[in-house]
Amino acid sequence: MLFHGRGADEHDLFPLLDALDPGRRLVGATPRGPLSLPPGGAHWYVLGGIGTPEAATFNASFAAASEWLDGFLAEHSLGHDRLVVGGFSQGGVMAYSLGLGPGRPRPAAIVAFSSFMPTVEGFELDLAPPLPPLAIGHGTLDPVIGVEWGRQAREALEGVGAQVLYRETPMYHQIDPEFVRDVSDWLGPLIPPRG
Repeated sequence: MLFHGRGADEHDLFPLLDALDPGRRLVGATPRGPLSLPPGGAHWYVLGGIGTPEAATFNASFAAASEWLDGFLAEHSLGHDRLVVGGFSQGGVMAYSLGLGPGRPRPAAIVAFSSFMPTVEGFELDLAPPLPPLAIGHGTLDPVIGVEWGRQAREALEGVGAQVLYRETPMYHQIDPEFVRDVSDWLGPLIPPRG
């Protein structure tokens, strides 16, 4: 499950599904953010600042995405133990939230590209162990969400015992194709066989 970034749409990360799962062992989906905001495209929440999504729109999107995700898994007879939830930028915020949100079942893995762990009034990530393995990739030249946000996430997660695959790349607000290949290899043994 891949969640797109601010101002993109459900087609933006669709090609990554094959890159992350070239053997097509998984069912993939790329939902569309529910908000239409300037400067265009779809959004998951109104910007409240880097690190702090605006609470009302974030909470509404989190609730809608949770319901949609749980319905999608049920429709395909899949458990959360086979779920990889990932995203880019705002979509990475949604991945952290859906994978570590209060009361949410733990997925098999979380992947966050150029993103941050959110701080939202009335919402708190559940960082109680055991945590799922996480992959975090961030550009050291990212002018939109600075690399320090990726470093902070890695530090916080490793600090509570999470297994984190972390990569910094000298690039801007984008996804490193080489890291995608590494994440694909890393995901292989994390997903239990269907049965």
